[in-house]
Amino acid sequence: MVSEAPHAGNQKSHPCMARKAMTIPTKMLNAMPGQWGGMTFTSFQFGVFVAVVFGAYYLAPLRRFQVQLLVLASVFFYGFGQPELLPLLLVAVLGTYVCLVLAFDNRAVWMPAGIVFNLGLLAFFKYKFLFVDAGAAQLTGAAPIDFLLRLPLPIGISFFVFHNISLLVDLTRGERTARLRDVFLYIIFFPQLVSGPITRAAQFMPQIAPKRIGDVAFVEATKWILVGYFFKLYVANNLNEMTSYMDFPLYETLRTQDRWLLVFLYSYQIYADFFGYSAIALGLGLLFGYRLPQNFNLPYISTSFSEFWTRWHISLSTWLRTYLYIPLGGNRHGGLRTCLNLMIVMTLGGLWHGASLSYALWGMAHGLLLVVERPFLKLVNHEARALRVIRMGIVFFCVTLLWIFFKLPNFDHALGYLKGMFIATDAPNPPKLFINLALLYALPVIVQHAGIGVLVAGRLRRWEPYLYGGLAALALLEAGPDSAFIYFQF
Repeated sequence: MVSEAPHAGNQKSHPCMARKAMTIPTKMLNAMPGQWGGMTFTSFQFGVFVAVVFGAYYLAPLRRFQVQLLVLASVFFYGFGQPELLPLLLVAVLGTYVCLVLAFDNRAVWMPAGIVFNLGLLAFFKYKFLFVDAGAAQLTGAAPIDFLLRLPLPIGISFFVFHNISLLVDLTRGERTARLRDVFLYIIFFPQLVSGPITRAAQFMPQIAPKRIGDVAFVEATKWILVGYFFKLYVANNLNEMTSYMDFPLYETLRTQDRWLLVFLYSYQIYADFFGYSAIALGLGLLFGYRLPQNFNLPYISTSFSEFWTRWHISLSTWLRTYLYIPLGGNRHGGLRTCLNLMIVMTLGGLWHGASLSYALWGMAHGLLLVVERPFLKLVNHEARALRVIRMGIVFFCVTLLWIFFKLPNFDHALGYLKGMFIATDAPNPPKLFINLALLYALPVIVQHAGIGVLVAGRLRRWEPYLYGGLAALALLEAGPDSAFIYFQF
């Protein structure tokens, strides 16, 4: 659960770190509207919530009402702790549904209207403070407008707005009807509501049907959930304690070599954090009879930046390709237009994460890398293994450096951190970073990407239950201090 942001000087000891004589400051959360006080996947309340909903979901007398039950459960989940966010969510869903129904009769008018409605919601809540001073006593002087401007950022708005747009585009191509309960379930299904994965309507809506407990893929669901919690609790939360030093002003105490170390640790952390969330979401979806798309496929072994974006946050890159890149013309209008489309899509993809110059430059830089590599991709299809390893290293290095702009949305802070990576700094009292411990927490990501885990599981299949039991034990006994999922802020 998200806690209040501590002051810069606050420090606490991780209960596991204390046994290792290690004290590290907690992460300073960026002040931002709409921080969520509701249930997180790692909270005790969430475990109770899932157990109760699961138990009721498969009761024979309630089988006719499974969709309604999931809708009510999802509304409860979203509003838990912060019910003031519910009206904003309901406005988004109902507004989209009205446009959808009207678009069945007049797609040319109402589908674009629905898209504009959703993009307008996203722009208002996410980018309004680019134009008004959030700290001013009176934002505009008009009380009704000031009230609207001070409404909190709905958590997960970036995700459910993209679901809404997918619904409008996919369903109006062929379907002529859509039940309100089905629309609600698709948009606010609680495993994917806050941080995805972004599921296309054409993939999810056909799955809405009565479910029986005998059809549940319990083994697969359990594996996804255990792996997800392991990567979040053991890997991401422990690394979070160290990468806290990347935040301003703590990074001013770092030596140059420490800055380099922490950048790579953050690269492992953000993967473990978001992969962990996505894996838990996929497992939970399976428990209720819905298969969500996989969001990651070993992105750090990519040998090109285009390959990276087929492996990292797959649901977002697929959405951007389907609903933005292809409508812009894709690669159908010559090389120059293709490059322009790539730059537009990636820059907007960066801004989708937040209204800051750092996010825009992060997306723009990825777009530039995609453009620069295009002429060379056809030349290296059959290169030697050693060259593939070099390419893999270059892609991972560039992706990792760009995470600085993701970690530090304040552009001046990002530049300050970068400067200290290339200019020697003389920190008077540098923190003691435990490199061996850091590598121990990063090791699962490295092992997973190296394919060692798959090799071991294949040869020791009879030991597989014990391996998953070990992951569960580490997630429980060596979990890092609780921290919000990184993608909750989007």
